[in-house]
Amino acid sequence: MKNFKRTTASLTVALLVTLSGSAMAADGAALYTAKGCHACHGADAKSPIMPAYPKIAGQGKEYIVQQMTDIKSGARNNGQTAAMKGIMASVSEDEIKAIAEYLAGL
Repeated sequence: MKNFKRTTASLTVALLVTLSGSAMAADGAALYTAKGCHACHGADAKSPIMPAYPKIAGQGKEYIVQQMTDIKSGARNNGQTAAMKGIMASVSEDEIKAIAEYLAGL
């Protein structure tokens, strides 16, 4: 009985971790639209409205987080980042991670 309880607890934790990752990606999809990312990068995140804007679908999660964080902080201020600076002011750290996870999964 003791092993059964331990196994059940382990499976529950694994399920919650899996579901929370999926939930974060789903939230990321909603945030991608709500924060206006789709307006420049395209609904599919790979059809930007201008050639100078990057295709961001499928980029690495940590890379996306770093770029968004650097734009928000001003550490990155080259290229088209001026357009992103105002948008990033309204995006929290948790939202950045959720959007990045969604984009990395595309």
